[in-house]
Amino acid sequence: MSSNADIYHEIIVDYSRNPINFGKIENHDVTFHDSNPLCGDSIDIDMKIDENKVTDIKFHGRGCAICMACSSVLTEITKGKSLDDVRKIEKNDVLSELGLEHLQAVRIKCALLSLKVLKSALYTYLGKHMDDSQDMDKLKDEAASLY
Repeated sequence: MSSNADIYHEIIVDYSRNPINFGKIENHDVTFHDSNPLCGDSIDIDMKIDENKVTDIKFHGRGCAICMACSSVLTEITKGKSLDDVRKIEKNDVLSELGLEHLQAVRIKCALLSLKVLKSALYTYLGKHMDDSQDMDKLKDEAASLY
C-alpha cells in the first residue's frame, strides 16, 4: 500500500471506531432508514431543519468500517448546509474525503448507503412541505435519477 492509502485506511478505521454525529435526535424534523441486506449495513439518519437549513444531523445503526466512515463524513458535510446545498451533494463529495474514488463495485453500496438515506430523508421532508405540484414532479424526477 502507498502512504496515501495507509493514511486513508487509518482515517476510515478511526471514523468507524469513533463515528462523528453518531446518535439520535429525539425531536427530529425528519428521519429515514435503509439497509443493505447483502452485507448487513443498516443506517438511520435524523435531521433537524430550521429556516431551510440542516441545523443538526445524526446517524445511528450498524455497518462495516466503510459504511460508518462514510456516514460520519456525510453528516459532517451536511451539517449547517441549506437544503438546496444538501440536494447537490454527490457521491464523489463523500468518496473523495476518504480516498474511496476507485472503490470496488462490491463495496460501493456500503459507502453510499448513508447518502441514499440522506437523500431519501431530504426528499421526504421536502415532499411534505411543498405546495406546488410542478415542484413536486421535479423533486420526484430528481429522486428517481439518483439510483
